[in-house]
Amino acid sequence: MSHAVDLAVRFWDEMIARPAGPMKFRFVLQPVVASALAIRDGMKDAHLERTPYFWTMVNDPTRRRKRFVEGLRAVSRVLLLGAVMDVIYQYVALGGFRPLQTIVIALFLAFLPYALVRGPATRVERYFLHRAAHKAQSHHG
Repeated sequence: MSHAVDLAVRFWDEMIARPAGPMKFRFVLQPVVASALAIRDGMKDAHLERTPYFWTMVNDPTRRRKRFVEGLRAVSRVLLLGAVMDVIYQYVALGGFRPLQTIVIALFLAFLPYALVRGPATRVERYFLHRAAHKAQSHHG
């Protein structure tokens, strides 16, 4: 096999082995924390009457970069924590440093859950806001 194929095979073998290796708790902890931040920000979006996060990034090229950076800032601590934990894992389990794997793992465990949860959180909060407004209006009308 070529060197590139060997590297790709090793990359995926090592990535797949992570959830069974040391520090596996981070595969739950990081997405949960990122999702909690997404719910907080999604609720804020609903109160500010902003379009859902992921929908804006996919469908509005004029605001895509701004919203992406906003999301990265919101989960920056979780991303950093994930990167540090992955470097520790690599040192303990692999005996070396794999920077690309660190980036992939941090984005997969923190930013992806954030991006996927924030929009639905906005929609759910918007539903409850409209329901409360309708209820208040029917009591006063």
